[in-house]
Amino acid sequence: MKRNGASPWALEFAGFAKWYPIGWLGAGRRTAVAGLTLQLAPGQVLGILGPNGSGKSTVLKALAGLIRASAGSCRIFGHEAGSDAARARVGYLPESPRFPPLLTAREVLAFCAGLSGFAGFHRELRVQQMLHWSGLVEVADRPIGGYSKGMVQRLGVAQAILHDPDLVLLDEPADGLDPVARLGLNQLLCDLAAHGRTIVVASHLLAQADSICDRIALLGAGRLLAEGTPAELLGRESTAVEPTPLEKLFLERFAAHA
Repeated sequence: MKRNGASPWALEFAGFAKWYPIGWLGAGRRTAVAGLTLQLAPGQVLGILGPNGSGKSTVLKALAGLIRASAGSCRIFGHEAGSDAARARVGYLPESPRFPPLLTAREVLAFCAGLSGFAGFHRELRVQQMLHWSGLVEVADRPIGGYSKGMVQRLGVAQAILHDPDLVLLDEPADGLDPVARLGLNQLLCDLAAHGRTIVVASHLLAQADSICDRIALLGAGRLLAEGTPAELLGRESTAVEPTPLEKLFLERFAAHA
């Protein structure tokens, strides 16, 4: 489907539903998402917000092509989610990224870069760029098994954007990040969107979502409760990405002792 006869939507859900059979011989079913209809234009940041179990991860997995719709459809830039054409344009961070504990961050990123078609000098350069962005240069050659949760999370985000995808899907990306890393992540999202990338962030953390998202979708029990721009939903324009008062205190004290 094309928007106003021009480019297709970056993503489009039309009556999307996902359920799973339960009980004896699948006599019953558990609905994860029910009848979701939602569109997002290229270059925008969408925040999918809601409590645990609201269907956020299911929505992202559908966009990543990891699950199929039970009903309705899910499309990316006009292509069916999960198709080769759609997968080539997607970067994905799962809710709990896991990497082989004996490998290093450099090895993991080099492997991902190779899968994405980087080779030789270009692969080494891209890996180094991602290590610098993620702040993992100093631990790049240490086994991942010794990383903190925040380090693993930063590595997960780095692998999701390494191949410069058009659509970036991040499931709880701020989980485990300290205030410095979290603010850096927010700035990265804004920079990616400014360069035409489309971002979808799923989170149960509502704070500051209005400052980084062009649109917000609130999910509850698998249903879309509200959707629109922050101004439409909150009655005011979004503000610049700013730390909370407590985060400001942390940053000030951290800088003084760095």
